[in-house]
Amino acid sequence: MAEGSKTVPGLGGHGAAKLPAVEVDSYNIELKDADGFVGDRAGKKAFHAIIEKWRKPLRKLGSDPFGEAASSDISKKKLDAALASDDPDAVGLVQGVIEDFAQALALVAGRFLRAKVWNDTERIAVGGGMRERQIGELTIGRAAVLLKADGIKIDLQPIHNNPNDAGLIGAAHLAPPWIFEGHDGILAVDIGGTKIRAGMVTLNLKKAPGLSKASVWQRDVWRHADDKVKREEAIDELAAMLQKLIKTAEKEGLRLAPFIGIGCPGKIEPDGSIDRGAQNLPGNWTSDRFNLPGRLMKEIPRIGDHETAILMHNDAVVQGLSELPFMRDVERWGVLTIGTGLGNARFTNRSAS
Repeated sequence: MAEGSKTVPGLGGHGAAKLPAVEVDSYNIELKDADGFVGDRAGKKAFHAIIEKWRKPLRKLGSDPFGEAASSDISKKKLDAALASDDPDAVGLVQGVIEDFAQALALVAGRFLRAKVWNDTERIAVGGGMRERQIGELTIGRAAVLLKADGIKIDLQPIHNNPNDAGLIGAAHLAPPWIFEGHDGILAVDIGGTKIRAGMVTLNLKKAPGLSKASVWQRDVWRHADDKVKREEAIDELAAMLQKLIKTAEKEGLRLAPFIGIGCPGKIEPDGSIDRGAQNLPGNWTSDRFNLPGRLMKEIPRIGDHETAILMHNDAVVQGLSELPFMRDVERWGVLTIGTGLGNARFTNRSAS
């Protein structure tokens, strides 16, 4: 078994079911039917396939507004621009994409809601890449209407923070509030199938004790998918990103808590190892000889005058945790994150003691 990160009394373990403010009822569940994994129908590949479907008839007539570009290379920014253009073919194409993907998202959300561990869910936040552009918000809104029209009483809404920030901000909710006393921020990491983000999250506890004003002050993004690196090279790059953020904080006089919160794809074991679900990361992250928190502890043993504490959880869980300040009016809620795959997590708010 690989060496895990240092256990700090009161912090709990990696991938914990009980967090300071919520119970994590489930995450990373893989629903299947005769056609395969249900979540794949609302993932990035499915979205690109829908774009291609609507382009195909226009391409035959020589009126494809996106020309020779591959459907997988058409960004959501370009789709937004097409929707706002005065080209009727472009507008109609994007409207078709929105409708079809909304239908897929509503179907997938409905299947999750029928799963036993998602019983009585009152609200679902949708994050990931669809959230950051207008077409994503329109898709989520349309899917919400479709669910209600099907008699499913559920609030489906975009995640509040930009998804690039939400995956970092949520890390602050992995640890109990006492660890942040006397500090301005924490280090957070969001590991994805194509990118790794590291950032300093300012807590702004004086403005809002519940972390509703937490924000990302500094960030560094590395697209590892372009570099085709090995696992150890990826960890070295991540450690360098964090060390750079520590130096920046010191230079600016910002007090970092001795804590790093990590969101990572896969099923996270209590010792910090990854059981499954990390196949899109560079190299073998599920090896019993590899432990990410333990590896980072060796690179960053101290932050300021204190030993570093690290907690890691599933990336959808961490992105979902950024919604905590906005979910106080419900008891049971979930998150779906649309990316390389479809991340999912369901939460129950804990009563304040």
